[in-house]
Amino acid sequence: MSPDVFLALVVFAASTVFTPGPNNLMLMASGANYGLRRSLPHLCGVAYGFPAMIVPVGLGVMQLFDLWPASYTVLKIVSVLYLLWLAWKIAHAGAPKAATAESRPLTFLQAAAFQWVNPKAWSMALGAITLYATGRDLGAVLWVAGTYAAIGTFSALTWTVLGTGVRRLLARPSRLRVFNWTMAALLVASMLPVLV
Repeated sequence: MSPDVFLALVVFAASTVFTPGPNNLMLMASGANYGLRRSLPHLCGVAYGFPAMIVPVGLGVMQLFDLWPASYTVLKIVSVLYLLWLAWKIAHAGAPKAATAESRPLTFLQAAAFQWVNPKAWSMALGAITLYATGRDLGAVLWVAGTYAAIGTFSALTWTVLGTGVRRLLARPSRLRVFNWTMAALLVASMLPVLV
């Protein structure tokens, strides 16, 4: 993986894992309701469950590419269109709704299993594999998974620690607008090296 493509992957991963979504809202609520220590299993399930999902998804997508090479182009176009739509949605998003408190935080296995039913996780995995695992081999998939593990750990920790503070910060319209437009711009910018 070239340095330019790796940098684009880092920006792509950061913009997709730091933006509000089901995992981040659940981690924020868990941190606010249970604190960091009790939320660690949930945090680790998100941070490492998603990269663990990337490997089989990536290997399956790569086999599809071998069987039908045009699927790579189709998936790349669909991924770019979805990511542009997602960037638009992020830029125009309103304040995140408060998450409902649970009686206990999710366990590691519950949080890891949630990745398989999370539409944002599927979109992120397919988009990252399609755009950044250009070698279509295990090594390229592991680069993507490793990048997501590193950045996802920091993201999950950040959302958990901030807890209700993030909700207060994003409740101010001016800050919410800056955050959303920045994340949308980073998401679009992360695609440029791959497309050019």
